[in-house]
Amino acid sequence: MTSILTPIFKPACRRPSSRYFGSLAVVSFLLLCCPPATAYVDPASGKPSPARVLRGFEAPEQKWSPGHRGVDMALAVGSPVVAAEDGVIAFVGTVAGKPVVSISHADGVRTTYQPVHGTVKQGQEVREGQVIGRLGNPVDGYPGLHWGALIAKDTYIDPLTLLDMPVIRLKPL
Repeated sequence: MTSILTPIFKPACRRPSSRYFGSLAVVSFLLLCCPPATAYVDPASGKPSPARVLRGFEAPEQKWSPGHRGVDMALAVGSPVVAAEDGVIAFVGTVAGKPVVSISHADGVRTTYQPVHGTVKQGQEVREGQVIGRLGNPVDGYPGLHWGALIAKDTYIDPLTLLDMPVIRLKPL
């Protein structure tokens, strides 16, 4: 039985729950902290989605453990390599006998390209799709372009997450 003081209907306006604010905070964090997926291009093809990946990203269990901290993209020796996004050339030279080019991007990501004989200079600004060098001979037994992406000094991410997902179309039989 209801009394005169007990409302029969729920009020039309309610305060949002703490679960709502928690979800809103998580979504906001992801939008602010994650790089946009459509900003980068495949440095082997210049297209927004990956062309042909020969070897995928394998995150190590610990930062110092073995792993494959990038992806190997199919590309012929001597082919041009392009900047995956606008940025500033952070390094051009050799590391452990491999020719390397790295680019610092405005979103905090640093991309690395090897074995690439750079045609750019440290400190030079580059645009997305601009040729930064030519692919050298493999020096570690793996063919193609090794493309890596760092978001901190020693925190690597899968560079394919910077690209659009490929469109897969099924053909009728």
